[in-house]
Amino acid sequence: MSAPELQGISLLRYLWRQLTSMRTALILLLLLGLASIPGSLFPQRTQSPLKVREYFENDPTGAKWMDRFYLFDVYGSPWFSAIYLLLFISLIGCVIPRSWHYFREIFKAPNPAPSSLNAMEGYQVIDGDLAAAEKWLKSNHFRIAKSGKSIAAEKGYLRETGNLVFHLSLIVVLLGIAGSSVFGMRGEAIVNVGERFINTPTTYDNLTPGRFFSIDDLPPFIIKVNNFDATYDPENNMPLDYELKVTTQDGIDAEPVDRIVKVNSPLTFGSTRVYLQANGYSPLVTVRDKSGAVKFEGPVPFLPQDANLSSIGAIKVPDMDPQIGFIGSFLPTAARDEVRGGFSSFPELLDPRLLVSVWQGDLKMDSGVPQSVYRIDTEDMERIGLWALRVGESYEFEVGSITFNGVIPWVNLQVVRDPGKQYALFGSILAIIGLMISLFIRQRRIWVREINGRVEIAGLALNRLPGLEDEINRMVNEMKEAK
Repeated sequence: MSAPELQGISLLRYLWRQLTSMRTALILLLLLGLASIPGSLFPQRTQSPLKVREYFENDPTGAKWMDRFYLFDVYGSPWFSAIYLLLFISLIGCVIPRSWHYFREIFKAPNPAPSSLNAMEGYQVIDGDLAAAEKWLKSNHFRIAKSGKSIAAEKGYLRETGNLVFHLSLIVVLLGIAGSSVFGMRGEAIVNVGERFINTPTTYDNLTPGRFFSIDDLPPFIIKVNNFDATYDPENNMPLDYELKVTTQDGIDAEPVDRIVKVNSPLTFGSTRVYLQANGYSPLVTVRDKSGAVKFEGPVPFLPQDANLSSIGAIKVPDMDPQIGFIGSFLPTAARDEVRGGFSSFPELLDPRLLVSVWQGDLKMDSGVPQSVYRIDTEDMERIGLWALRVGESYEFEVGSITFNGVIPWVNLQVVRDPGKQYALFGSILAIIGLMISLFIRQRRIWVREINGRVEIAGLALNRLPGLEDEINRMVNEMKEAK
């Protein structure tokens, strides 16, 4: 005989049970981890729009198909959102019924004694009465329920409280993470020493707001970078300490405050934190045309490529005729060998050197297509010079000159707003406490039945945890002594 087909309410009830099962939650959690892999393999539009553009330039057809499957916007894709939403519903559906079950168990009276006690743990028959047994059980904090000539007692109800706290804490953690995701924001900005960072959208190099985050909610703080000190181990070149000295204003009319930022000691403005994330160097250069007129002057941030801060960057001078671009490499402590060529042997400024390759032609800055400030498209340009400069030196080329004036450090500030972070942390702490309670609190039951002037005593330990027989023996001994 075949089973009848599920229809209507029965089908929906079946699907709901399947979705809210622990097995389904674990499968969805695994799928979420697998779905996150493309986000680490391919550049994402919200973080690296220029690298995404490079994909379309190098392989337009392949990039078009990748874009159809949202590989450049994994975390905002419909399939990733569907997995995340189903996981959220599955966990909520798992947690709430179990929480209600544990809540009822907390106030539930102990189960009555079974018909036969001799098969239970620690079974004993002694001379005594129920009054003595009841007195001992109450003095040892058992919850009791009397029924005729029998007593049912239970201890360790706090274990059920731990289960309840653990499951409810999972919901708090989920809501906290979701709140940070949709109402929070993350941004990064490179700031040279001596410059100011004003918390407005235009000052960010990269800004990723949550789906329901409003730009108007950005706190109006100002950070002036006064000095940056980095200390390195001379034996292995590893960093020992970073210290950033800043002056902050928590609002336009607020009083300036001098503060120190370290890697694990961020600035705090309400629910917004500012972290010291990375550092590097900005060569100070002056570019002149053939007549000696200054066409560009100032610091240019270069991006580190290794632990010794060997850096690359680009200097673009669109105001010259023809337009001039410099592809540069900066070495804080210049060294050279036959295999690697020029490289930096130490991250501090012991012997700084600026290597520049001079190009003339169209920089494509007027095309309307965004481009990286750290790279130059040399497809329609011609190289007209190549030189290495020390601080204070100049290099003259066909249509002008470049002077290497010095170096100033830059720092990368990461601005993070996680409004749900405190709730997620609070929920995680409660979940750990609840889990520890449920693991280490021993829940056990003892039944006492009076038969013909004698009492039967036996018990049951949940999960067969040890210690119940010792407790029954102690109860028996104290009852005998009290006679």
